[in-house]
Amino acid sequence: MRALVTGATGYVGSRLVCALLAAGHDVVVTSHRPESVDRFGWSDEVSAVPMDVDDPSSVTEALQSTSPIDVVYYLVHGIGSADFGESDALAAGAVAKAAADANVRRIVYLGGFVPDGDKEKLSTHLRSRAAVGEALEIDGGADLVWLRAAVILGAGSTSFEIIRYVADRLAVIPEPGWANNPMDPISVRDVVHYLVAVADPDIPAGAYDIAGPDEDARYRTVLSEYLHAIRQPRLRIPVPHVSTKIAGRVAGLLVPVPTALTADLVTSLNHPMHASEHAIRDLVPDPPGGLTSMHDAVEKSVRTPAPRAVDALVDVHHLADTDPEWAGGDLMRLRRRVGSVVDVATRPVRNVVSMLTG
Repeated sequence: MRALVTGATGYVGSRLVCALLAAGHDVVVTSHRPESVDRFGWSDEVSAVPMDVDDPSSVTEALQSTSPIDVVYYLVHGIGSADFGESDALAAGAVAKAAADANVRRIVYLGGFVPDGDKEKLSTHLRSRAAVGEALEIDGGADLVWLRAAVILGAGSTSFEIIRYVADRLAVIPEPGWANNPMDPISVRDVVHYLVAVADPDIPAGAYDIAGPDEDARYRTVLSEYLHAIRQPRLRIPVPHVSTKIAGRVAGLLVPVPTALTADLVTSLNHPMHASEHAIRDLVPDPPGGLTSMHDAVEKSVRTPAPRAVDALVDVHHLADTDPEWAGGDLMRLRRRVGSVVDVATRPVRNVVSMLTG
């Protein structure tokens, strides 16, 4: 199979590339700046082509120049940027059209759960995720597999990192009423497992909810698992009437994750994010050892060692050196900064030693 991965330099995308290569597939990655993939351990094993999803002509050129492509993975998302709701849908439509023109068989899209009810009442983030799924499915185009997920657990995942920093930095943690909303998290290992599996044309096109094995999970239970993993006591106080908008603004100031990104994500938490069906489990066998529990995913994420190349991770939940600089917790961020300073300071000496020793 020949797969084209958009968003390959992102958190899920970089790990998906590893899994596709391990499965023996031919992988093409796209980037606004193709040279940006050079920092990934898998860069020598893939083909890189320039693509700006906001420029339809760039999208068309990328798909035509790399034909034939069997499956396109759509993993790009403008959340945190201005007017991302409209631009995301336009970008998805451009990719769908270019894929149809290039005779791509299938598009695989990783989006979010879409709560029932009036879509106009959803946050911009949730409306955008739904609009992208709709834009990717066009008459006469590639068939679409839309995998819908809630919080993805793993060191480097934005949602997980927000939870980490809130818990680490607050001795007293306020818990709004919406923290008790149902929410089905999923391990990044299991997300990647499903993404690879649904490229198989024998898997029917359609929308599938993906979730971990935990039952009756809620937003607050992820926090509980994290606090259990770090073995640090925290006082948790119910504050039932705090809105997600206010919480998003405060969290944006508290954590090192980009402020707009944090605010957009937290604002979406006033809706239940519960899987409405598990049809995917009848079509795709569980990964070896079964789906990853929330407890195991959080434990593995917390126990991450120093970041290493994404293709050399001992566990996919661990932090990669290409994950965002703000990821990993305060201690890890300090270590990474010190390591960068030391590397820059000693590089001239190491270069001279290398020249002298041949």
